[in-house]
Amino acid sequence: MNSDLYWPEKLHGLIRTINASDILEIILVAVIIYKLYRMIEGTRAVTLVKGIFVLFMVSLFCNIMHLHLLSWIFEKVMTWSFVVLPIVFQPELRRTLERLGEGRFLFEDRATLDEEEATKVVREIVVAAKELSRTKTGALLVIEREMGLNDISDTGIKIDGLITTEFLLNVFIVNTPLHDGAAIIRGKRLISAGCLLPLTERRGLPKELGTRHRAAIGISEQCDALVLIVSEETGTISIADNGRLTRRFDEETLAAALRPAFIKSPQKGIRGLFSKWKTAKE
Repeated sequence: MNSDLYWPEKLHGLIRTINASDILEIILVAVIIYKLYRMIEGTRAVTLVKGIFVLFMVSLFCNIMHLHLLSWIFEKVMTWSFVVLPIVFQPELRRTLERLGEGRFLFEDRATLDEEEATKVVREIVVAAKELSRTKTGALLVIEREMGLNDISDTGIKIDGLITTEFLLNVFIVNTPLHDGAAIIRGKRLISAGCLLPLTERRGLPKELGTRHRAAIGISEQCDALVLIVSEETGTISIADNGRLTRRFDEETLAAALRPAFIKSPQKGIRGLFSKWKTAKE
């Protein structure tokens, strides 16, 4: 009973030990954890993180219950997991390091467009995709989002032209140097064409999926790009996003799927708060 009386005093004493540097450190750690979570959100890494958390909880339970053999086994598993993690999380680690190198880890800087520009670009791409589908002309369009694709664009031919339906149709003319490669889109410009993409190593994909579809899945596994594919055999329009392939888009559903990759969304996090404060001040 007497010990309960000391809790308010203990809590007050603990609060008094916290200084400005402790608060700053807590905020920075929270921001880093939040940004890391945003990077793996919706990816395969989330499932792996859950698995690691389960292993940690089971290991903790074994220690509490004094299950020495199981504790030793899970301790070894956790130790080896630190060796395996860099291999398993290779795409996510690469994405993080590239953002750090580009100075975009805390502040995101997407090449997004305003409402009118995004609508126009999406319309041009949809009309071009529909025509390519009608003529069964193979095409591969990689739309850059948060993660830069300079390393991919360097494998092709630099163009840097405004996106129009006619321009896209000319890029994918059959039997030309640009036809078999991928075109990279950044904002409202096509920056490069005839680019080489990494093929997915996933097994069990349908046999009718050719090199274009496997390349689209491969690049979407390694970055956050949205990839549009037009099949040369069937004319089917597909989209690869985060390692998942969705097929058989029509004009309306294709526009809805492409729009989020271009439109400016409300800013979140630190930059969003700063923008709101600046707007309110003005």
